[in-house]
Order: sequence, then C-alpha cells, then structure tokens
Amino acid sequence: MIYTTSSRRGMVTAPHHLASDAGVSVLRDGGNALEAMIAMASTIAVVYPHMNSIGGDGFWLIRPAAGEPKCIRACGTSGENVDADLYAGQRAIPSRGPLAANTVAGAVSGWEQAEVTSRQWGGRLSRDRLLEEAIWHATQGIAVTDGQTRLTRAKLPELAGIYGFGEAFTPGGVVPEPGARFDQPRLGSTLSTLAKDGFDSFYRGALAKRVAADLARAGCPVTAGDLQAHTAQVVEPLRVRLANATVFNHPPPTQGLASLMILGIFDRLTLPAAESADYIHALVEATKQAFLVRDGFVTDPNDLYGDPQVFLQDAELDDCAARVNLSRAMPWPAPESHGDTVWLGAIDGEGNSVSYIQSIYWEFGSGVVLDETGIQWQNRGSSFSLDPRSINTVRPRRMPFHTLNPAAALFDDGRSMVYGTMGGEGQPQTQSAIFSRYAHYGQSLQQAITAPRWLLGRTWGEESTTLKLESRVDDVVVDTLRGRGHEIELVEDFDDVMGHAGAVVRHSDGLYEGASDPRSDGRAGGF
Repeated sequence: MIYTTSSRRGMVTAPHHLASDAGVSVLRDGGNALEAMIAMASTIAVVYPHMNSIGGDGFWLIRPAAGEPKCIRACGTSGENVDADLYAGQRAIPSRGPLAANTVAGAVSGWEQAEVTSRQWGGRLSRDRLLEEAIWHATQGIAVTDGQTRLTRAKLPELAGIYGFGEAFTPGGVVPEPGARFDQPRLGSTLSTLAKDGFDSFYRGALAKRVAADLARAGCPVTAGDLQAHTAQVVEPLRVRLANATVFNHPPPTQGLASLMILGIFDRLTLPAAESADYIHALVEATKQAFLVRDGFVTDPNDLYGDPQVFLQDAELDDCAARVNLSRAMPWPAPESHGDTVWLGAIDGEGNSVSYIQSIYWEFGSGVVLDETGIQWQNRGSSFSLDPRSINTVRPRRMPFHTLNPAAALFDDGRSMVYGTMGGEGQPQTQSAIFSRYAHYGQSLQQAITAPRWLLGRTWGEESTTLKLESRVDDVVVDTLRGRGHEIELVEDFDDVMGHAGAVVRHSDGLYEGASDPRSDGRAGGF
C-alpha cells in the first residue's frame, strides 16, 4: 500500500533516512525549520557522499509562518582567473577534474545566512547541536548504500585518476560494498571546525586558508581571494498564480522560472484525465514551451536582459499555452543537462517552512577531493560555455546556470507546501507531476511521488533526447504518445534518472503530511 506519513507537530523529508532523522531530532529539541534544515543539509553531505558535499551550492526558499517567502542564493561564482584562456585549445570545459572545479562552493554560506534568519525566527540551538549528527557520521562512519556502490563502480573509469578521488571513495583500492563502513575523518574535522569557528570560516579565516591551499595543490583555479569575495544573498522569489494556489520558486541563475511556467501553461489547458496520455502529453508540451524561454533567458542575474517575472504574467502564459498542440508533439532538440542534487523540505510546529536544494552538479561533482579538509568539490562551472556568443559564456566571477530550483506553494484553503527533487533537466518536469497530481487531481502526497514519471531530454549523462517513461506507464498510454510523435524510451520501473523527489504539506488544522521517493534511500519523518 502507498501511505503518506502524517503527524501533528512538524515534518521533514530527505532522500536519505539519516538526514531526515537529524531534522526530526532538531524539531524535537525545539528547533525551527531552518535549524532542522541546517542539520539535514550537513548530514546529507556526509551520508550521501556520491550525491552531495559541502563543496557544492545551495538554494533556499523560506517562509515564516506569518510572512512573505524569501530566497537565499548560496551560489558560488567562477574564480577571478577563470576565463576562456584557461581552456585554450579545448572545445568545452572539462566535466571532471581540477579545471571543472572552477567555481566557489556556496552551500556553507547559505547555512550561515539561514542561521542568521533562524535567530530572527526565534531559533536558539547551538551550531554544535545542528552539526552533531553530521560530525558523528563523518568520524564514526556510515553504512554504504546500494546507490553509492553502484555509482562508484559505474563512474570509476572516468574518476579513478582524478585528484583525491581514489583515496576517498575506494579505500584500499576497492569499491566499498553495500553495508560496509565508510569513514570520512577529514570531512568530520572540517565540520567540527565549522561548528566551533562559524560557517563564515569556510570563506575567511584559518579554515579558508586550508581550503584554498587544498585547492591550489589539486590544481583548481579557485583561490583564497575567490573564497573571501563570496557571500550568500537574500533575494525575492518568483511566483505564479494558479487556479487554487500561488506557487513560488527561485529566480535566475536557476531554472525556477521554467518550473513555474510549466504549471502556469498547464493550468490554462483543458484538464485531462490523470495519468492519461493527454495528461503526460500536455505537461511535456508545456515543458517544451518553458524550456525555450529558459534556454534563451536564464543566466547570471547580473546579465539578465529583463525581469523574469514578466514571463509569468497572464498574457505571456496565455501565448505559450496557445502554442501547445494537444494532438501532436513539437520536435525537440534539447541541450544536454546533467544533475546530481538533493532536495530537502521541512515545516516546523509554528508553520515556518523551508524548501532547500543542495548540489555538486554531477554525481561525485568534479571528482576532486581535497587533501586536508576532505571536501569533494562541485563541477557546476563545467556548464559554462566557451562560445562567446552564449548567454552563459565563461568569464571571471560569474554565476553559472543552475538546474536547481526549490519550490513552495500556498493554497487558497490555507495549506502550505514545500516540494522538489534532484535530476537536472527533470527537476521542473517532476515538480509539475507532483504538484498537478496533488493539487489538481487529489492524489495523496505519497501517491503523487510514487506514480510513474517521465523525463524529456538528457540528464545524468544520458545522450538521448527522448521522452523517457518508466515501464510502469500503461501500454496504451505509451502507444498513444508514440502516435502523437513522441520518441519514447522505456526505462526501469523505478529509475534513478527520474530523480529523488519529496514533499511536505501543512494543513490549516495543524495536520502535517510528508512523502519521500521510493527511488531514493530517504523517508519522511514527523512527530
């Protein structure tokens, strides 16, 4: 049976059960949703090391129980020495190795800003308490998951020779088996330093000097000056008004605009039957319209040619909806986009909510693991283009395009919802499936996440631009979609390519509901 987790005092969800446990523990100790999320974010960076690290970026969508939502943009820029000349003679920026580790890791700066905001929300737990679980798991070891073993084996041919990877992920020269103990003492020491000296020490101070020295030894172009120049920023979210709710997401450089556009376009189409070919076709075609806007507009927010909120106005969405052909698929050559990310959600007993996504881009990021600090560094900057005509061309101190986008919704009946997923190109598509199933069709939260999903385009290293469907989709639906011109590729019944999603809802009567993805190692936890 498919059951949605429920409780009356608070709820969290994460793609690894130990991260969920860390969040619930903080809520039980009187912490708020932001404090719970710091605990979860630090823990997931330890217990899901193939998926995440403190050497990545983070994006927050936060809302106090009685107030307007805000975003925390903890996104690092490229280094001051990172430009096209650094990659002279290459056709593209390398996806792995030191030259892929070309942007500052912003995630920890987001923890710092969240800590400041938490105090404004009445938070009182110490930093030691918030990082307690992460430090323990790093120093005492975790049980290796099936996913870590599988991905380590799959990616070892391209990662084995990269600086620090082998020592960190294949101790003794072998891939650890599921259930094996996996220690990360250097990372544990770094987390202990953050607990003692503060999150800002990652960018300024003694720890920052060690991180910079580590990066230099590895041959990465990020410098001490780049770390010192970085800060997280509080920015306004994007929003779209739907029939029964207002939905929020993160502004550029993320693809949050596309996520909201898909929902806005779908809201204007004749509502098809749930899980039918019409339903999937309508959302896929809405996705194409949204991605066309995204690919021509979203870049570093300092370089935008206009206000992204304009694309969410009624007239713009009406025009996009009018271009959707409900009986024929539009041809789709899509740009390549990978994704390796975690989404986490929390709503506390007061109704404060957090939707958070933390990423190192691809699985294992750049593959670089730093000597002294044990930090695995992201490869987000490999998404920059070497084409000077591109809207995302590489240059110093520039934010790369991000697939990351945490979502939240306020329903007219008083419900509040946070939801999201990992999965690169698939993030907006999975978000649209979860939200529409729950909001339009009345499916339970867990059912909306467990139901068969689809993915248009490339992600997780896939080379095909097909419409990928999980094999649980009804054969009649598959045949109908093929007949409308979709190039179909069937994947596993519960396939990682579809991402690891989650959602939490708080009802106006104080009921909390949470759901986690059966494709992940996670769970929803309440009390």
